[in-house]
Amino acid sequence: MAEEAARLLVRFGRRYAAAVRLATLVPICAVALFRASPEHFAATASMVAVAAVWTCGYVWWLRRGRGDALLAPDVIVLLTLTASVTWTGALEDTNFGWSRLLVTFACVTWQWHTSLPVGAAVALVAGGGAAVIVAMAVPDPSVIRGNLWAVPAAALSRAAWTLLRQAADRADRMAAEAARARAAAQAAAVVRAEERELANALHDTAATTLLMVGTGQVRSDSAWLGPQARRDLDRLRSDSRRTPRPADLVDLLRADLDAAQLSVEFDLPARLPLPAGVAAPIADAAREALTNVRRHSGTTRATVRLRGDSQSLRLDIIDEGKGFSLEDVPGHRRGIRESVRGRMTRIGGTATVVSAEGEGTRVRLEWPAGHD
Repeated sequence: MAEEAARLLVRFGRRYAAAVRLATLVPICAVALFRASPEHFAATASMVAVAAVWTCGYVWWLRRGRGDALLAPDVIVLLTLTASVTWTGALEDTNFGWSRLLVTFACVTWQWHTSLPVGAAVALVAGGGAAVIVAMAVPDPSVIRGNLWAVPAAALSRAAWTLLRQAADRADRMAAEAARARAAAQAAAVVRAEERELANALHDTAATTLLMVGTGQVRSDSAWLGPQARRDLDRLRSDSRRTPRPADLVDLLRADLDAAQLSVEFDLPARLPLPAGVAAPIADAAREALTNVRRHSGTTRATVRLRGDSQSLRLDIIDEGKGFSLEDVPGHRRGIRESVRGRMTRIGGTATVVSAEGEGTRVRLEWPAGHD
């Protein structure tokens, strides 16, 4: 999702600000009560109760993520607590540090969930206002400086939060770039897969038919040629419209059997339903193996044997022709490399060719890979 890191950081800022305000409340209130003299304890306790109730309510509102509507009341409450030093006996007890801590932590945590203008404004009003109130009550430079420290503390907090926000923005940009790169790579992979399958389909259909005519394996006036050309065109059209609907592998293996011009002995189950994205490549690979038997083996007989189920299967295409040496197959030939092995690899299967001169050929297709 775009800007996910920045969104999570804002949410974290509100939650962490709430946690800090709540965690510091207990020791601050304890300090206020501990330093109060017995005659001023009741008045101090009343102000501590106001601070506790307000802070708990503010923390609840902050965690609910309800915007910045309570910032102004928060500033007013904190300045009121600071002004209470004039009527709670805090001046006699020198017990005004607890209100300064409340203001300081508020100024710091405001920077984690507000915009820069809003955070700066509330920090200046609260920190500066508290310093003015204390200066009017206690004209001591050290006490005034202690209260003014809330403003630079807020500035440092804002600077640190800004660095975090910039890091989050960089993370979002990097994530967006990575997402675009993945989408482009996936689109390119889809295009390459379509181009590869189209090349395989052309090789297995029209190119093979034309080559058989060109080399004289099939006469140009053969009655077989016209129907085969129509099958080739239908096959090319259907490859571009394949759907993920289930398909029966047995039906696909038996389809267009006359196209191979072979006498095929089938040893198949009655049916074997598979996803079309699996069944079609297996059937295409088997069809290419039968085409190779017709073109290269010197025999017109082959056996197709299928074992397995919808979870794993093994398909053998066997002929007793003249065989060949695998080392002698040129590297540019794509029949076994792409139309058989390539198709099986892309669906998680394997294709194994066993052949030797004078001993026939066995092409074994297994899905998924490693099935025994």
